[in-house]
Amino acid sequence: MTSTAPVRVGTADPWLPDPLPADVDAALAAVRTWPDHLRPGAGATAALWSTLATLAAHDLAVARAVEPHLDALAILEQAWSPAGDERTWGVFAAEGPGVRLDATRHPDGPAEDDGEHAWRLTGTKPWCSLADRLDAALVTAHLPDGTRRLFAVDLADAGVTLVDQPWAARGLSEIPSTPVAFDDVPATAVGAPGWYLERPGFWWGGIGVAACWYGGAVALGRTLWRHATTTDDRLVAMHLGAVDVALADARRALAEAARVVDGTLDLGLPGTLLAKRVRATVARTCEDVLTRVGHALGPAPLALDAEHAKRVADLQVYVRQQHAERDDASLGTTVAARERAPW
Repeated sequence: MTSTAPVRVGTADPWLPDPLPADVDAALAAVRTWPDHLRPGAGATAALWSTLATLAAHDLAVARAVEPHLDALAILEQAWSPAGDERTWGVFAAEGPGVRLDATRHPDGPAEDDGEHAWRLTGTKPWCSLADRLDAALVTAHLPDGTRRLFAVDLADAGVTLVDQPWAARGLSEIPSTPVAFDDVPATAVGAPGWYLERPGFWWGGIGVAACWYGGAVALGRTLWRHATTTDDRLVAMHLGAVDVALADARRALAEAARVVDGTLDLGLPGTLLAKRVRATVARTCEDVLTRVGHALGPAPLALDAEHAKRVADLQVYVRQQHAERDDASLGTTVAARERAPW
């Protein structure tokens, strides 16, 4: 079994380009014309997440570039139809200390105008992945009344400037995520204030990220499996057995969530709780797989196998989008707020 073999979530086959993108630049060139069905919901969720997982098993950086683009298209479809739009998109929604992005209405427009370019963005947005190579982005910004709203912006605008900040990451080194400064940049509102976080699709997108983590862990599991077929070392077999259980748990969590999103399974739980559970399950799987593969294989592949070393470094960085104990505490708070135990 190779790293390019399909990684299925549930029983759905992934949709895959032929050939698979060789790197981030090839992925960004390819996604402009990928089919419209790669969106969560309407029975396509498992296929979408299988696609992301398969790309991640091939190259996590490729999946990291593709996932926010597909998420942005899904968001735009939930708000309006971006028919014929072949731009590459990012989603810049992170906040950070000491920086802030503000949105104000165009001074020459009507007070309640929400038409194209009716807003202006000024300030700095942190963690803007691939801002130097994308065409456009969906960006959250603060409104004068203290709420936040989502906006579509053209990253080629003269008012968009990348902040010169070193990107020291060894993992996902092809995906610099540095701040971007906006100086009176025209923007189009996407959804009402607060809509970005309140829509069910917000949690679907978060699970899509976990599907990428899962694919990265599968690639490492396959490396361990190949090694186990060449040795009778019982400790290697023990680690492989534990990795098999962990990956099966993560796959079941993703498959169940896909059925919920597609409306074929009703767990009676809010999307918030479902997504937090799935992300925690998959993140814990990734950490377990990273540890066990490292213990089973030792230092040699980390030092001598460039592909393996990259996969390890990429997954270590990517899975840190799960905020460890902080997200566990958030999940616990969500469970405790329910009127009765959810199990």
